[in-house]
Amino acid sequence: MKKKILIVLIALLVIIQFFKPEKNIAAGPMVNNINNQYHPPKQVSDVFVRSCYDCHSNNTVYPWYANIQPVAWWLNDHVVEGKDELNFDEFASYTIGRKYKKLEEITEQLDEGEMPLFSYTIIHRNAILTDEEKQAVTNWCNALRDTIKANYPADSLLRKKPQ
Repeated sequence: MKKKILIVLIALLVIIQFFKPEKNIAAGPMVNNINNQYHPPKQVSDVFVRSCYDCHSNNTVYPWYANIQPVAWWLNDHVVEGKDELNFDEFASYTIGRKYKKLEEITEQLDEGEMPLFSYTIIHRNAILTDEEKQAVTNWCNALRDTIKANYPADSLLRKKPQ
């Protein structure tokens, strides 16, 4: 009986290898990328690319194990959820209220140590942020929020749900 269960499990593992999620790799330049509209300092831009873009952009750099099921599904779920929450490649297309709120959420996530995810930094050690890098991102996000607040009416900063 145990041998049959083992054979079935191995067969299932082999079969699921043929069902792979679509990879998050976009062709061409990202015209709505945050860098194109807001030009963060190099240190901040480098942090975004190194520690955020795999889950929060239209281009993920996939490790070798992303080709093995069910790991690929798990990674895909993280990327889809991450892009849904914040996509740096689509940031310029957000409403001003959503931009304002996302900048606040970035600083909160960094302050609370929630981003980058611990599960991501286990393998991607270079994604771990120093206190200096966190402060640089926080300062830039806060300065941009101040600029937005000074240039837009208060009611436009209220994040409205897309219809």
